[in-house]
Amino acid sequence: MHHDAPKKFRILIADDCESMRRAISRLASTRGEIIGSVGNGQAAVDAVLELRPDLIVLDILMPVLDGIQVLRRLRAAGSSCRVLMLTGLEDKDFASAALQAGANGFVFKSRMGTDLLHAIEEVLAGHTFVSPAAPRHDDRFP
Repeated sequence: MHHDAPKKFRILIADDCESMRRAISRLASTRGEIIGSVGNGQAAVDAVLELRPDLIVLDILMPVLDGIQVLRRLRAAGSSCRVLMLTGLEDKDFASAALQAGANGFVFKSRMGTDLLHAIEEVLAGHTFVSPAAPRHDDRFP
């Protein structure tokens, strides 16, 4: 039996790097409609409250407000928007801080190519996704 087309999820992207926003958009647009793209934390809070996306892909290190502050404000404002955190810093402490603040998932930028789409699907399905920890050391740098 053929169902109606699946609901198009509405996705907002927040990262202070424009090329990063473009890369995330290219990947995420296969899973939903990109309804906005912002470059700082305050703009992210405003956009979520105004546009009411299903999901925000949120960088942790951003100007004005960082991703954790954005997350806390959204939750304090009663937003039920799913939040998928992104960071270039391979640090599990960041991941646990983000999840404690109310994030639904966490992806290391180094693993975006392998993890992002899966993370988006998991988070939109109501699950939690955390990128596997990167190896603690790199053989190229003894």
